Amino acid sequence: MLIGSNVFMTFAWYAHLKEMGHKSWILAALASWGLALFEYLLQVPANRIGYSVLSVGQLKILQEIITLSVFVPFSILYLKEPLKLDYLWAGFCILGAVFFVFRSKMS
Repeated sequence: MLIGSNVFMTFAWYAHLKEMGHKSWILAALASWGLALFEYLLQVPANRIGYSVLSVGQLKILQEIITLSVFVPFSILYLKEPLKLDYLWAGFCILGAVFFVFRSKMS
């Protein structure tokens, strides 16, 4: 559910840059809000389910992992942005965050 939510979020936040660049910002915002509704319809129940086994911090870091996993292919394949080594470094930073947030569960 969090992956699906993140796909909707990524399209809501960034697809208008490619698809609605010639439209007014208010139309782009309204279209984005329409997509964001579907994001929330998945995200809210997913976080409620996740909160039964994870802390809020763990849920947030998990969301960041999913965000990067969805955003990088989206930016490369959909927006035709160049692949940057910075994405790899950002991924390593998030892996560090994963370690620190989940290390109490590893013991």
